[in-house]
Amino acid sequence: MAKAASLADELYGKLKADIMSGAILPGSKLPSQKDIADSEDVSRTVVREAVARLEAQGYAVSRQGSGVYVSEGARYRAFQVTREELTELSDIIKLLEMRLAIETEMAGLAAARRDQDDVVAMRLALKRMRDASDDSAASALADTQFHMAVARATKNDYFVRFIDFLGVRLVPPRSLYLRDQPELAHADYACKVHGEHEAVLSAIVRMDIAGAREAARQHMMESLMRHSELSDAIGTADAAG
Repeated sequence: MAKAASLADELYGKLKADIMSGAILPGSKLPSQKDIADSEDVSRTVVREAVARLEAQGYAVSRQGSGVYVSEGARYRAFQVTREELTELSDIIKLLEMRLAIETEMAGLAAARRDQDDVVAMRLALKRMRDASDDSAASALADTQFHMAVARATKNDYFVRFIDFLGVRLVPPRSLYLRDQPELAHADYACKVHGEHEAVLSAIVRMDIAGAREAARQHMMESLMRHSELSDAIGTADAAG
């Protein structure tokens, strides 16, 4: 069973790579399960599982009585960030590196284009974050709401859609960073993160574009540095053990 699952994983990866590279074009019909099984020297069970995964991920669509076809928008489904991927520090660090550039420019645009409703929404999110400092889940939700308010202030729907797509993945889980640290460490962490957000809001309120960019960049750099240092510490401890 494990071998079949491994073969299905390999076949799924190969078919997906062919779709993403354009070797199998959008809208084109996939070979029959028998043909794939013969060409790849695997069982039809393996093929069925691999093709089912392609369909589940949106890369292919089954048409009754006709066969399985590559989705027209398959190549635009490549970017995904699932919650399951963000259980390790290394994955969180990768996401923070990407957000560093995005959040910096997003804050600058928000400072240039924000209106009073945007400011009210940001302030409300920060109040919720401060009030929930001892509740990591509620604090993370308020943190996400703050970034969504900044995204809306850009008046660029693509920023809004991107931040909405990340959702709770936007905020690295405090429990992963602090692990077995005492409650005082959690309180200090919440206070520091809140202060970083306050700096972003202050610049946006003043419509200080350069200041907003710098505050957002500093916030992301601090988060990236915190998690990178923890990753290094864990790696050192594991090596010593």
